[in-house]
Amino acid sequence: MAAPRPPPAWLSGVLVQVPIQDLEALRALTALFKEQRNRETAPRTIFQRVLDILKRSSHAVELACRDPSQVEHLASSLQLITECFRCLRNACIECSVNQNSIRNLDAIGVAVDLVFLFRELRVEQESLLTAFRCGLQFLGNVASRNEDSQSIVWMHAFPELFLSCLNHPDKKIVAYSSMILFTSLNSERMKDLEENLNVAIDVIDVHRRQPESEWPFLTITDHFLKCPDLVKAMYAKMSNQERVTLLDIMVAKIASDESLTPDDIPVFLSHAELIARTFVDQYKTVLNLTSELHTEEEEAALATIRLLDVLCEMSANTDLLGYLQVFPDLLERVVDLLRLVHVAGKDTTNIFSTAGCLKAERDVSNVAEGFKSHLIRLIGNLCYKNKDNQDKVNELDGIPLILDSCSADDSNPFLSQWVVYAIRNLTEDNSQNQDLIAKMEEQGLADASLLKQMGFEVEKSGDKLILKPTSDRSQLE
Repeated sequence: MAAPRPPPAWLSGVLVQVPIQDLEALRALTALFKEQRNRETAPRTIFQRVLDILKRSSHAVELACRDPSQVEHLASSLQLITECFRCLRNACIECSVNQNSIRNLDAIGVAVDLVFLFRELRVEQESLLTAFRCGLQFLGNVASRNEDSQSIVWMHAFPELFLSCLNHPDKKIVAYSSMILFTSLNSERMKDLEENLNVAIDVIDVHRRQPESEWPFLTITDHFLKCPDLVKAMYAKMSNQERVTLLDIMVAKIASDESLTPDDIPVFLSHAELIARTFVDQYKTVLNLTSELHTEEEEAALATIRLLDVLCEMSANTDLLGYLQVFPDLLERVVDLLRLVHVAGKDTTNIFSTAGCLKAERDVSNVAEGFKSHLIRLIGNLCYKNKDNQDKVNELDGIPLILDSCSADDSNPFLSQWVVYAIRNLTEDNSQNQDLIAKMEEQGLADASLLKQMGFEVEKSGDKLILKPTSDRSQLE
């Protein structure tokens, strides 16, 4: 059996009495703090000495900010600063005692001030970037699971540090600042974001530019989406590209394998109000895609298309469906838009023509791909076990429109799938709609083979035509 390793020198009083003066000593200390035992037994005086080195080294950075010609002489100071941050960063890992000691020495304020100096230099030296990154890592670690430290980080960093670092060209700096924001946010601080919307919008833009980065995504899903007032305020101020990004995340959240919790439902009902109202007000912007567009018009149309995708997913959730089924003008606008794009696709060759609609599921940037199928899917959802909406679609001549949409593009199995689903929901316990389709079949306006595919057949009983189901009804999709 191997003999136990001796304790760190500071436990015998050696290191405590020896000033930390050089880089190698700092590196040795940083290495010691990789072990939990050493972190838990570190005396506070060690952190004071590290902080003293950090403060002395920061003077060179301050000088370089005043005189850019001094930047090239920063090498040794940046090395010390980097190692100080690494040392403090390691000391904070899963150790609240060290977090508290380091915070009480005002190391957080010193670190934030240095980060501001680094950003002011705007030099792409690797040594500067390394110090910058380590400073942010330290701030993230000192705040991790420590509310008192989070409060101090927030006090010093918000909003300037985030406004600066979230837009930095270095991806690691963006990721670490996103980590600090995620770690520090709570329900009370969300109010600060509502008053500084640019920070929240910057997070959305970071995810748009760096979708692989975990922290911006978690910040949006775990914080932003739980605050309807923030989402509403952000949506009004964001660019259409940023709106598409936010809506993408909303779709991913609703459509994920994890069901919405009881606490999520009131929040997403508020989101549903924003999404439905915006769609009702702006649905015709999609028609811009039938002509040559300026970039801004195209992006507005894409945002509206993504609103439809969110409504499809929301209406597939039984807890949100009832609210959307009675939302003023929503069903009418969806049927109207289906008619407009259907006519536009027949009149001229454009994005809504048969060749322009191939699959229901792909990236929204492929413009109108699957758009008609999503309109029909939403109609089907809004009519699910809702006779008022079933009758309303009939009154709007929506049933012939849906059937014609499928016959005009029978090469698209995704569109046919949702037509089948919508017609089943429109005829569920609705004899009037069943009679209409039966008469359409007799008059040659409804393809018998299409009806059979939907699970229906028309029988004649005396003078009456009956639409008879041949398979089970579809469920909410």
